[in-house]
Amino acid sequence: MLRAGIVGLPNVGKSTLFNAVTRTRKAEAANYPFCTIDPNVGIVTVPDARLEPLAKIAKTPVLIPAAVEFVDIAGLVKGAAQGEGLGNKFLSHIREVDAIVQVVRCFEDENIHHVAGTIDPIRDIETIATELAIADLETVQKRLERIAKDAKRGDKVAIAETEVLKKLEPHLNDGKPAITLELTPEEKVITRGFFLLTDKATVFAANVKETDLATADTNPYVAKVREYTRTHHSCETVVISAQIESDLIDLSSEEAKEFLRELGVQESGVGALIRGTYHLLGLRTYFTAGEKEVRAWTIHAGDTAPKAAGVIHSDFERGFIKAETVAYDDLIKCGSVAVAREKGLYRMEGKEYVVEDGDVMLFKFNV
Repeated sequence: MLRAGIVGLPNVGKSTLFNAVTRTRKAEAANYPFCTIDPNVGIVTVPDARLEPLAKIAKTPVLIPAAVEFVDIAGLVKGAAQGEGLGNKFLSHIREVDAIVQVVRCFEDENIHHVAGTIDPIRDIETIATELAIADLETVQKRLERIAKDAKRGDKVAIAETEVLKKLEPHLNDGKPAITLELTPEEKVITRGFFLLTDKATVFAANVKETDLATADTNPYVAKVREYTRTHHSCETVVISAQIESDLIDLSSEEAKEFLRELGVQESGVGALIRGTYHLLGLRTYFTAGEKEVRAWTIHAGDTAPKAAGVIHSDFERGFIKAETVAYDDLIKCGSVAVAREKGLYRMEGKEYVVEDGDVMLFKFNV
């Protein structure tokens, strides 16, 4: 299962958000730096409104959503790349995740300490970006030293790596994340082998006060974060209120909806954050639907039908024959597989078929 790490400066709401996302109180949320030392881990289901309509068609009460793993990583501080605030340990935790959710504080509250003494989300983002870039620059320079002799001897792999590393070095030295460097597809494959921190896909979570969630679009801090992350990180920003999310943990679904309505919002933000992270990881969903259950299965964008079948069981991929497939929207419009088949929307696909997000599939295999 792919993992997303929740990062940020101390006291910006990371642990509170982790508890909300995972619907637990697993992570300690306290008003002092480094209350999280060892990372907390939780499995999170991906909200998907398509499951219930499919369940009605399949006539089953059993719905199994897709899932992704979230990791609550302790707060980074300026100097983390040199070991400040247990920085080296925390950076290693970031290295182990597939994507990053960076929480940025976008509210004033004199009762909640900020490590820098003032609220400035752009400064906070740059602090984290700088520390990650410094750590990556060290990785790049060490790699260049290690492969220098092989490159001089004419080793093709070492030469190719050196060319990419020499592009990365000045880019990182300017404090820019590796993911924003323009590289060819072949160079990107090489870069993945370096496991750089700034090469991870990132989504920013702008954390606002409970009373500001309904009017977040007019929040000047949120506006600055959205503009900055879009321009400098090629990333999107999701607005959340970690405190509201924490309050919702103990409420039933109906109570939570009523609570949010009273605040003037339709969705709390966590649902959008989870879905955004899921797609950020390059993940897509296809469904199987029968009397036993309706289930969402996770694949990577671009996966073919046999690969998708292998997610259920390796035998399905090994003995793949064909896939009976119908698009979710088509099936819902038709109301049943029988009608979809009559209209020619229920079709057979072979080994080369690239599965689309929302496909409803039945695999035929023989081993």
